[in-house]
Amino acid sequence: MAIVNATDQNFADETKDGVVLVDFWAPWCGPCKMIAPVLEELDGDLGDKAKIVKVDVDENQETAGKFGVMSIPTLLVLKDGEVVDKAVGFQPKEALAELLNKQM
Repeated sequence: MAIVNATDQNFADETKDGVVLVDFWAPWCGPCKMIAPVLEELDGDLGDKAKIVKVDVDENQETAGKFGVMSIPTLLVLKDGEVVDKAVGFQPKEALAELLNKQM
């Protein structure tokens, strides 16, 4: 499944079903750039078991504010639209896979 770029307008639709890893990021954020290839690799490993959604905090401040995102990258795990886990800062692929596997 391809990584989806969500906006304030479509975030609820993109995250309402199943297990979703949400990456709150910004183009100017160094650790966000470091985690991008990790997310691409993880997405390939996950197949259809979970979805990855990216939210640019500069362009989608309403969604970032709703979830209290204060530093980036912030990674939330949602299950059927509800936050079930969270990580802040760069995370290795194994740590992110573990977060998701707990919910699948």
